[in-house]
Amino acid sequence: MDITYPAEAEAYRGRIRALLESKLPQEWRGIGALSESEQQDFLDSWRKVLSDNDLLAVSWPEEYGGAGLSSIEQVVLNEELMRLGVPDGTENDTLGIKLLGNTMTVLGTEEQKQYFLPRMLSGEHVWCQGYSEPEAGSDLAGMRTRAVLEGDEWVINGQKTWTSQGHKANWIFVIARTDQTVAKHKGLSFLLVPMDQPGVEVRPIVNAAGYVAFSEVFFTDARTPASYVLGGENGGWNTANTLLGFERGVRATTDAVRFGREVERLIELARERGLTADPRIRAELAWCWSRVQTMRFRGYRALTKLLNGGSYGVDGSFSKVIWSEFFQRLTEVGMQILGLEVLTPTGGGNDGMLVTPNPGADNSSRCWTDIALYARAATIYGGSSQIQRNIIGEQLLGLPKEPRLDGGPFQDIGRRQSA
Repeated sequence: MDITYPAEAEAYRGRIRALLESKLPQEWRGIGALSESEQQDFLDSWRKVLSDNDLLAVSWPEEYGGAGLSSIEQVVLNEELMRLGVPDGTENDTLGIKLLGNTMTVLGTEEQKQYFLPRMLSGEHVWCQGYSEPEAGSDLAGMRTRAVLEGDEWVINGQKTWTSQGHKANWIFVIARTDQTVAKHKGLSFLLVPMDQPGVEVRPIVNAAGYVAFSEVFFTDARTPASYVLGGENGGWNTANTLLGFERGVRATTDAVRFGREVERLIELARERGLTADPRIRAELAWCWSRVQTMRFRGYRALTKLLNGGSYGVDGSFSKVIWSEFFQRLTEVGMQILGLEVLTPTGGGNDGMLVTPNPGADNSSRCWTDIALYARAATIYGGSSQIQRNIIGEQLLGLPKEPRLDGGPFQDIGRRQSA
């Protein structure tokens, strides 16, 4: 595997690095070093910097406001933003521009592209993702939210949960069941729904660390135009998986950078408490470091495959298991180092980030206890480890599929067992 980037990509990296560094304040340590109010002011001004320099959507076609560059430039930009500890826009921009926007450039109608894409870039439309439901999280195709076409509008009823940044959005892309008569993954549609209407209720969820990052979203006869279906009626499964492919591609090489920074913080935490000579702590630190290297080289392999026209496929399940279980163990080592300090944590917190703290955040006992609480859910959200292992077993190893009770080949297994 050749892990060197093409010369033109490295030239682009040099230009981007010089530009970004010229726009950052002197002695910049990362957005996590700012206070909460300073962070919001910085986010607003930084998004304008990215917009003015065509860096919000570098891989979109130019006719829709993008920079018309290739995926490799997008990856290089992501790496440099991660290295410098600055965001690629807001968290809602990731859901809108990076995920929905890229998907729309591939599957959207011309009318959809002309209307929605410029509004994503301007910030007029702020997006969140309506995938998970109370009884359909990892089993995404089992969702119950329904949409019925009445005249020239879809009428939507149901509930979504764990909606990231839903309390900050005014639009949501929703997977809803639009055909009850076919196999569950075939009767879904991907709808674009305005949230500023009477039929949509958003209830923020306060997590275990006391922050709001998720919401529940309830639909009661909510409406959206018939033309606001992306990927065609009953084409929602393909659209949803196309979007997830963009999500995995964006993170292919940045996970190692993100988590590598956390290992460095963990080593510093051990050094401050005089534990770097403890053989048990040293062994755990070595394991964490080696696992980050695994992420790094798997990321290069995934990127190579994507650039050669392949798909991420089952590799996404491998990566999800690796990083989520690593994240839990990383924070457990942090708790071991802190010892009784975790009972009375002090210092700056993790300000509601879902995974790792913002770069530059306080390397404090409070920050580590916050992320330890977040890490408990890492093997559940985004597809549980059990589901990911099922995918690996069935799609890669060729193991028999689990029995199904939803009309699949084992639909009568329950009756046979009870008899």
